[in-house]
Formats: sequence, structure tokens, C-alpha cells
Amino acid sequence: MFNFSELKEKSKDIENWLARELSVIRTGRATPAILDFVQVEAYGSRMSIKELANIVVEDVKTVRIEPWDVSVGKNIEKSINSSSLGLSVTPFENGLRVIFPELTAERREQFIKVARQKFEEAKVSLRTLRDKTGKAIEDKEKSGGMGEDDKFRFKEEMQKIIDESNRKLQDLTEKKEKEIKI
Repeated sequence: MFNFSELKEKSKDIENWLARELSVIRTGRATPAILDFVQVEAYGSRMSIKELANIVVEDVKTVRIEPWDVSVGKNIEKSINSSSLGLSVTPFENGLRVIFPELTAERREQFIKVARQKFEEAKVSLRTLRDKTGKAIEDKEKSGGMGEDDKFRFKEEMQKIIDESNRKLQDLTEKKEKEIKI
């Protein structure tokens, strides 16, 4: 028998990576996930916004950030403004409002291109994983650990796992493209 657990685990890691990368791409709607990668200088170190504040979606175009310590509000504002996400930040008495401006058609196309680039990177990683697993199957057959029929059966099983993972990557990307176009 051949153990496909590593292939399945790494395929899942690639899917999770793509989902994280796509979550950072802006759509026309307010989403707190886009702020996950913004790092704020606070208390002598770099921290994420969710470690410093409560984040709430106020409406389709606005996210409200309420820092637990109001003294870090200016640092959060500065970090969002310098993040090149194209968001505008407005302070209010309890924190900040992050406004997601309407996307232009040109900007939407740019975001779709970025999503497709991330999809291609994930597919390349998956192909590399497939090649590595295929080589391991061939090596096992050459060393006498399995017969030729087993080799073909395992390669077929490997391809089914890869195809399923590719389909999930495709679905994630198509979903993100639809969100961007709305």
C-alpha cells in the first residue's frame, strides 16, 4: 500500500493558502478579513488589528474598529492608511470607521488578475506536489515495494486526489471573482 496522507495534507494546505490569499483581495463589500494582514506598531512590537481591537461590520461599505486601548487608535489608523489597500479611515469617539470605496471597473479587473495569479501559484504548487508523489510511487516500485499494476493504480488514485484539489482551487477562485464583480 501507498500512504497518501502527506499528499492529502499538503493539498489541503495549498487550498487553505489560496483561501487566505483571496480573502485579502478587496471586493466591493466591507469585510474584516482584509485587515488581517495589516500590522500595527503597538506596545513595542508589531501586532494585528484583531489583537488590539474589536472589529465589526457596520454596513456593506463600513467596518468599525474599536480599540481596547484608545491610545493605539492613531497607530491603527496610520497602519491602515499606509497599507495601500485603498481604504479611507475616519476617527470617531470610540475608535475608527474604515470605509470601503466603490470599486471602479478598472480596479475590479486588476483584482481579478491578482486572484487568477494566486490561483496559478496554487496550481503550480499542486503540480509540484503531484510530481513529488509520482516520483515516490515510482521509486517504491523500482525498489521492489510494489508491482507495476499497483504503481498504475496508485498513480490513478493520486490523480483523483489532485483533480479534487484542483476543483476546490477553481471553485474558490470563481467565487472570489463573482464577489469582485458584484
